[in-house]
Amino acid sequence: MTTLAVEKHHWGSRRLLGIPAYRRLLATRLASQWGDGLFQAGLAGAVLFNPERQADPAAIAAGFAVLLLPYSLVGPFTGALLDRWDRKKVIVVANVLRATFVLFTALAVGAGLSGLPLYVSALVVMGIGRFVGSGLSASLPHLVPEDHLVEANALATTAGAIMAVIGAACAIGFRTVLGAGDGGSGWTTSIAVVGLLLGAFIASRFKPGVLGPDEVDEPHTAMRAVARGLVDGGRATLQTPSVTAGLAALLAHRAGFAISLMITLLLMRYSLEDVGILKAGIGGLGEIAVAGGAGILLAGVLTDRIVDRFGTKRTICGALLLTAAAQVGLGLPMTLPTILAAGFFVIFAGQVVKLCVDTAVQHDVGDEVRGRVFALYDTLFNVTQVTAVTITATVVPLDGRSPGLLLTAAGLYLVGLAAYLLLLARKRQVQHPGLVSEDDGGHPIG
Repeated sequence: MTTLAVEKHHWGSRRLLGIPAYRRLLATRLASQWGDGLFQAGLAGAVLFNPERQADPAAIAAGFAVLLLPYSLVGPFTGALLDRWDRKKVIVVANVLRATFVLFTALAVGAGLSGLPLYVSALVVMGIGRFVGSGLSASLPHLVPEDHLVEANALATTAGAIMAVIGAACAIGFRTVLGAGDGGSGWTTSIAVVGLLLGAFIASRFKPGVLGPDEVDEPHTAMRAVARGLVDGGRATLQTPSVTAGLAALLAHRAGFAISLMITLLLMRYSLEDVGILKAGIGGLGEIAVAGGAGILLAGVLTDRIVDRFGTKRTICGALLLTAAAQVGLGLPMTLPTILAAGFFVIFAGQVVKLCVDTAVQHDVGDEVRGRVFALYDTLFNVTQVTAVTITATVVPLDGRSPGLLLTAAGLYLVGLAAYLLLLARKRQVQHPGLVSEDDGGHPIG
């Protein structure tokens, strides 16, 4: 049996934005991620680039753990509850709770607190944030046609990531005005409340139930549903080869990226000096964020077209090869200009892979379990990054100059490529050849 592919017509951002519910979901994401970006940058500035505090690799690793581990701790709860409760209510309540704990965190920063008091408050902010991020991703297929999920997801994810970069840039600007010490850092961090409350207000305008779930495949007892979340997410992931393979590629990219990020932070803090208009220190991190934002924007524009032209398989493989080449060719010189260029290409390629994986989850996983798969996805994503940063912290020199670690990162991208191809081969073995497109776009066609 032969199935012919039907030519796909791109809608473009104008037509997608013409869908009121999609436009509202996008606005919710933009407001929330602006607050996220400002909060994380404000907290990073308070811990890493505060003249009243000292930062070493261990402190940086602890900071990453605070920002990312909550995703893992809360992940099982997030997935089960998003597949059980009205996702609109989850997004609204989560943003309001986050805003409250942002204020607690800002007070802790302003008071000069460190260690447990600061970390617990920040952990709560970031942990509750998982309900918002996973809820927005799981809701998207309810608002746009399935054939245009890649476009819709690319626009939403790209715009959200850019808004997070803008939030981080705002934090740097506010920090310049309000001061780099504990007091100024506290005020800067508190401004994130504006984005989170705005996101809650916009989400509150949805009608109940419009974001799903349509059906509830859950035990009657909420605690049993929560306890089963990771298991169900893992089972659904393993039963969906396109998701399993894509996730392996993405996790390898995240591990290599984490190594590069730790090195970049140390170089900016201790080694590099200004080069013309390019700045070291926290200003340099702002420039890296801008370069990364440009990469994210380009990925959002091109990914859907690249996938249509070359298929999902070739797109992911090409992105991983590009990342490895950029890591070696532009990362090893360890100068400000080459670091900026490497940041652009590494983040661009990583975003291409992420968009492909997000779409695989949205396309190939049933709505009744999609929230749990996204929660598992987030959990593995962030555990991988924290683990890589922590291991790197034990071996990286204080000045960040470690060519061996950069080569290790490049090797991880290639490991991800090999794992992706091996796991995708499992998909070919279980599907009838006549139902898979010749370019292997990742899904059956017809």
